[in-house]
Amino acid sequence: MDKLKMSSENLIGRNIERIAELFPNCITEISEDGEGKRMIDFDILRQELSGTLVEGKDERYRLDWSGKRKAILTANSPIAKTLRPCREESVDFDNTENLYIEGDNLDVLKVLHETYLNKVKMIYIDPPYNTGNDFVYNDDFTEDSEEYLINSNQQDDQGNRLTANKDTSGRYHSDWLSMMYMRLKLARDLLADDGVIFISIDDNEVDNLMKISTEVFGESNFVGQFIWVKKKKGSHLSKTIRSMTEYVLCYSKNIINVELFGEAAYSDKQQPIVKRTNSIKSLVFPINTVKTTLSNGNYCKDTYGEGTSAVKFCSDFIVMDSLVITEIEVVAPFVWTQSKLDDEIRLGSEVNLSSKFGFNVLRYNQSEKIKRPSTLIDSKLGVGTNEDAYSEAISIFGKEGIMSYPKPTTLLKYLINTITYFDKDAVILDFFSGSATTAHAVMQLNAEDGGNRKFICVQLEEYTYETKKDNCKNEKGEELKDEKGKVIKKLVFDEMTGYPEIVKDSEARKAGYWTIPQIGKERIRRVGTKIKNESPLTTASLDTGFRVLKLDDSNMREVYYNPNEYTQDLITNLESSIKDGRTAEDVLFQIMLDKGVLLSSQIQLKSTLTGGQKYYVVGKTDFDKIDLICCLDDKIDTEAVKELAKLLPECCVFLDSSMESDATRTNVEQIFKTYSPNTTVEVI
Repeated sequence: MDKLKMSSENLIGRNIERIAELFPNCITEISEDGEGKRMIDFDILRQELSGTLVEGKDERYRLDWSGKRKAILTANSPIAKTLRPCREESVDFDNTENLYIEGDNLDVLKVLHETYLNKVKMIYIDPPYNTGNDFVYNDDFTEDSEEYLINSNQQDDQGNRLTANKDTSGRYHSDWLSMMYMRLKLARDLLADDGVIFISIDDNEVDNLMKISTEVFGESNFVGQFIWVKKKKGSHLSKTIRSMTEYVLCYSKNIINVELFGEAAYSDKQQPIVKRTNSIKSLVFPINTVKTTLSNGNYCKDTYGEGTSAVKFCSDFIVMDSLVITEIEVVAPFVWTQSKLDDEIRLGSEVNLSSKFGFNVLRYNQSEKIKRPSTLIDSKLGVGTNEDAYSEAISIFGKEGIMSYPKPTTLLKYLINTITYFDKDAVILDFFSGSATTAHAVMQLNAEDGGNRKFICVQLEEYTYETKKDNCKNEKGEELKDEKGKVIKKLVFDEMTGYPEIVKDSEARKAGYWTIPQIGKERIRRVGTKIKNESPLTTASLDTGFRVLKLDDSNMREVYYNPNEYTQDLITNLESSIKDGRTAEDVLFQIMLDKGVLLSSQIQLKSTLTGGQKYYVVGKTDFDKIDLICCLDDKIDTEAVKELAKLLPECCVFLDSSMESDATRTNVEQIFKTYSPNTTVEVI
């Protein structure tokens, strides 16, 4: 009976295993802290991949910056964190398939990695643009014991989790690139094989963003660069240009599998089959197959039209009641060949001869034709501007200043529709969620076309006001300083509210919103109610709810991960390996993450008929098998175990402490072998 790891996947180990499958001769071992460790012999790997060894300082085509290797290491490093459910802040928790996650998006992407690997159809992000006035994430995972206090409280050495990235900084571009690179690397793994990512950006970093995105997703998977008209009127204060547009970069997981929708082609749209740039061909049109607007009568063989678009009729023909009733042979620069013409007529395509002797066709499948999206996104496509987004925010909250620089919902609806038009059950992820425009757009689009798209929004608990900080001190009362001698600061929390004390207020805080997630969740609640009330769809078929999950440290005590570092007496005296204050549902969600069970899965709490043990059933529908059963009671009953085994779950998890002896453990395993041999039985 295996024990769950209860931590995010070690991507370094996974990558080593992949290389070992291709190049087993590149695997070596080193001794580290007295233990053997599998590693890659990069000298051999380089030789395997190149006839000419690429090493040292040889010039090569690549993008480098200070901190890139550390960014790769950080992205691959596992973490022992989890997502804890928050029912009181959720809407329709038990039935919704939408998720709103609070926490650092880098950690959240790691936590989601195993569960949502290859499952997300679309990712949209609107990250910091690195203008010199906005903020980037301060990701520092090389911390000592004193620094841990600061980072665990979501702060940097000045008390900030998000740091202003001034253009005077020596790491102005490097910090931003590292921040983005780590997140894009993890995000790529979550994309489905036919999925895409859209990234909003402006002129400041568009060039660098394209370079790192090309490195992460591959040059061949670049879909396109959209230009969004963001303003109706540009600023007149600029001495150079009026900035009217921003960019939306689009990359795919595998461009071969991607199909984007722009708009439906006109069902009655006729296409010319004579074009001056084509080679001259002779086509024979059978009797009664050519409709025409020519008047009734006999027409002599002749050349009609001028220049390279002229058509030559090789025989006389007769028109009767808007139909050419004789066979005609025509020489012209046709698009089609004779075999193509014959196939199209057989399938039902309609050939038309105009009064100016032009040949056009209405394809048999014209109603199914679509136009691909234009790279220019503007009001002609029904997409609004920043001004529209500003008005939209006021209409939602009834006052100004609640949201900062939101995107218009119409932009997100347009982007979502391009990739989900053919897959209306898709999962859409936004890990720079901000004011939750993506969630709004998903619900609105579902209401309009009957879709069942699901959103996952991720947002750091960023405060909506300037916070008060104080100097950090150790147990002796001495101020803590960083390696540069600068005093380390921490947030000063208000005992009444639980939030940091205010230095400078904001309109959002005055309205009662202390954090960005509070704004996002309230927006979803308000627009969800409005959409449901106004939608012609039945309320049962429209999901406007969301489960709130919050990033936190693991539910398991440290002894769970490193039992060898503790004495047996201490382990014996511990009542549980689960931390105090953590609920059974907290533990359930960490188990779901560990086992790769979707966090939107249906969850039912039940009791066994024999013994009364409580257990969770996860993922059961009328058509699917049960994904997971968790029984977290302190003691288990043999008859109850039989009852659970007969439900035939994919996996069943018990508390390790509930196995009173090796005999009990063996008995449980034997029961499942008898009643459900395909079930994986594990403990925590």
